[in-house]
Amino acid sequence: MAPHLVKGALLLLLAEACFAGIGAVVKFTSATASEAQVVFFRNFFALLLMLPFLFKHGFSLLKTRRWYLHASRALTGIISMYCFFYVLARLPLAQGMLVLLLSPFVVPIIARFWLKERPSRITLAGIVLGFAGVVLALPTPDPNLNLILLVALASAILVAVTKTTIRYMSDTEPAVRIVFYFSLLTAVLSAVPVPFYWQPLNTEVWLAFLGMGVLAAVGQLAMTRAYAIAPASDIGMWTYSSVIFAGAFGYLFWQEPVTMSWAAGVLVIFYAGYITTRQRLL
Repeated sequence: MAPHLVKGALLLLLAEACFAGIGAVVKFTSATASEAQVVFFRNFFALLLMLPFLFKHGFSLLKTRRWYLHASRALTGIISMYCFFYVLARLPLAQGMLVLLLSPFVVPIIARFWLKERPSRITLAGIVLGFAGVVLALPTPDPNLNLILLVALASAILVAVTKTTIRYMSDTEPAVRIVFYFSLLTAVLSAVPVPFYWQPLNTEVWLAFLGMGVLAAVGQLAMTRAYAIAPASDIGMWTYSSVIFAGAFGYLFWQEPVTMSWAAGVLVIFYAGYITTRQRLL
């Protein structure tokens, strides 16, 4: 048995539930707020929730010799955020989350060449099976969606780079420091375009932004801790669980239909994650 893999998988499930919740908030606020506002307040409220950790640990929390990795992660993270929020505003929630699930296919490839983590044959089989599940669950190809799907692919690749970066730096950087720097740097970067795209916001949107900050902070802490204690290539497939949560949120809040092909694809995807992780638990 490998308890660290079980813990890593559970933390990743918690993180993906939070990220699906963020997707729901993004979809809710996209009708009122600009994308620049959504990205900024997602990072700003997450930063506010991280400040108690700074007071607890003192400025020693900020001491790092790997600032370039923090900066790189923040840059790829914020670009992927813009791409992801663009996709969510234009697709049903479950489908928007689904296309982002291409990132687990990329994580083992990046980890193989960057971190020298060699995926097993079962992991490779799980990747192929997971890809088949995504193809099955996606709607019938629509030429009008080509640009949206390309943006989704770019977001998925950048998310994979971000997750692998976490794994790379986790040998010296604690989870709290990684998340704090990510929240700080993305809040600063995303503040720049806000004055040019400001729109009036009502009370419901402000409360939604606050909730998104809570979900972002919890999700980032859980994801960072998960990839710190378990190899990205072993637990990355559990990222697929976010589509389950997204499907539930989409059905409950927007009555988005859950088709048989989508459900079948999700089952295939989840089974791919199961066989990939199970091999390490035996």
